[in-house]
Amino acid sequence: MMKCFSIDLDGTLLNSQHEISERSIAALNELQEKGYEVIINTGRAYKDVIKFEEIKNLNVPIFCINGSILYSKSNEVLYEATIAISSYKNIFTILKNMGVGILVYTNHGNFPSSLPPLHQKSKEELDAIFRQCNYDAILQMDNLKIYKLIALVDYSQLNKIKEVRKALASQLDISVASSFPNNLEITSNEAQKGKAILRYQQIMNRPFDEIYAIGDGDNDLSQLEVATTSIAMGNASSHIQDIADIVTKKNDEDGFAYAVENLLQLKNNKNNYIPNLL
Repeated sequence: MMKCFSIDLDGTLLNSQHEISERSIAALNELQEKGYEVIINTGRAYKDVIKFEEIKNLNVPIFCINGSILYSKSNEVLYEATIAISSYKNIFTILKNMGVGILVYTNHGNFPSSLPPLHQKSKEELDAIFRQCNYDAILQMDNLKIYKLIALVDYSQLNKIKEVRKALASQLDISVASSFPNNLEITSNEAQKGKAILRYQQIMNRPFDEIYAIGDGDNDLSQLEVATTSIAMGNASSHIQDIADIVTKKNDEDGFAYAVENLLQLKNNKNNYIPNLL
């Protein structure tokens, strides 16, 4: 019987210091030893995933940019979902007019940056980074593929994220989801974490009898929905916890490892916080 465990990174496998604990590494190894297909399913770009030696050494499939690019265990690209250039231009104009910071993920790199290096930047530093970016140059790149845009604001401007979501509601060819409260990630409608799991099964001709998915953000909603057992982190927003079968501890409390260690108990405690078995 084939089983998989689809794992988000930020806010889930990674703690608030963006580290993977020894306990979590042990839990990952335990899953592989028990025959689970371990999948890293993240909003991050590939280079921001494999910089973690612990993940690089696992030899697992990695689904990047919310399911925009699926990599096999051997780093082969299995699938790509892109945003049409015409849609990109329209979305970019909307975001620019709304005065939010804009990140653009492409096959030539991420401009002006990917998200992880910006987490600790001040509003002034972010404004300078976005102001200096030559967005026009992106459209001049050869064979351009656009995977994702991120609307990013300072935590003092969270209301703008709601406004951006509303402004993009009529765009039917895209998917929007937040990985943090201060951002909105915009991808092709074909790029969702849940669709990525289903697509991987088809590509590899490897149907899973059981799918465990664990995450904390809005961009994890689709993978929690396709899972046979969905697990929300204790630091997840309330609506993510409400739809999950199980709620584990927070990412700074080794919630991922705790869920794995108590997997059998998880299945018998649907819709309840995992009892303290440690």
